[in-house]
Amino acid sequence: MDPIRNPYAPGAGQRPPELAGRDDQLRAFDVVLERVARGRPERSIVLTGLRGVGKTVLLNALRSQAVRARWGTGKIEARPDQTLRRPLSSALHQAIRELGHARSDEATHVLGVVKAFAQRDSAPGTKLRDQWNPGIDAPAVTGRADSGDIEIDLVELFTEVGGLAADLGRGVAIFIDEMQDLGPADVSALCAACHEMSQSGLPVIVVGAGLPHLPTVLSASKSYSERLFRYQRIDRLDRPAAELALTAPAAEEEAEYEADALDALFVATGGYPYFLQAYGKAVWDKAPASPITAEDVRVAAPEAEAELAVGFFGSRYERATPGEREYLRAMADVAATAAAEGPTESPSPDTVESVPTADVAAHLGKKPQSLSPARDALLKKGLVYSTERGRIAFTVPHFGRYLRDRA
Repeated sequence: MDPIRNPYAPGAGQRPPELAGRDDQLRAFDVVLERVARGRPERSIVLTGLRGVGKTVLLNALRSQAVRARWGTGKIEARPDQTLRRPLSSALHQAIRELGHARSDEATHVLGVVKAFAQRDSAPGTKLRDQWNPGIDAPAVTGRADSGDIEIDLVELFTEVGGLAADLGRGVAIFIDEMQDLGPADVSALCAACHEMSQSGLPVIVVGAGLPHLPTVLSASKSYSERLFRYQRIDRLDRPAAELALTAPAAEEEAEYEADALDALFVATGGYPYFLQAYGKAVWDKAPASPITAEDVRVAAPEAEAELAVGFFGSRYERATPGEREYLRAMADVAATAAAEGPTESPSPDTVESVPTADVAAHLGKKPQSLSPARDALLKKGLVYSTERGRIAFTVPHFGRYLRDRA
């Protein structure tokens, strides 16, 4: 097969040629955009799921819908080592520019509030020339969103931006990727600001994406967050959607799959969107001609696995210390044991949702308390998450299989 015509696109956040299995989320967001623009009450949205299920791709697709609806939009990626002020200021600056408000004096005022909000990120007493400047060509407004209390400031900032958008009968949407990495104070402020927008009916919403434990992070900050956001679990694709993700791009290039090849690909990938793209690309490059066969899949599988081992699994594994890697391997072994000892119809080790932390400690022959530092470090690095008290799971699908293969 011609590699130049290879339609598949495995990449971090890279949109696949066929965004299969996400029609419900796309339709629901169109409704949200229209309702908010008309002043109807709607909740902000939180997408959750494992690595590789396409959360970032979906987040970008939703942003494109907002742009088409002529909303102002901005996007940030949360980082554990960065507070919310600077990236959010840049995102709102872009959103206001996209709105293109005709009454420039009002837009200038709001931009001045954004600038004042951003500059509070500097330490007290910092000279003007040393303060971070978000690139806003407007004087900072004093007395609005500049108290230094992030919760007060963010509520005031969203109120100003929402009022500007309401004048145009449109809205503003802020998209936050890796939302679980926001600091506690920023999470609390964001919840408070979204709550205020919901109560006041102003057209500002937040669309966040993060790992499965993100709802727990939000509820730990504000008890009302369970009712504040609309939570959507983004999971692997079912069989028809997985087939569509493979066959639709191939059909555009006048290529087909045999049924046995699709069977083999679904088994190998588990329906995870990133894996489908990685396998699809490898199989296309190895297959001599259309239709693609199960033998082509078998021949290409080592290349696909090697690519995943380096770019998807290996990059994360290398971030762990030796002690943390020992903990990860123990999790993989415990999951394999649980699958082997379960009933005949029990899931494979790679689909076991979580394992007890006590079983991981027992497998290593150590007390659970002695493993708390390793577990906490893995949680902070985003390699594992806690599904419930006393249980732990990988954030990366098929990570247990990768670890067992390394062993």
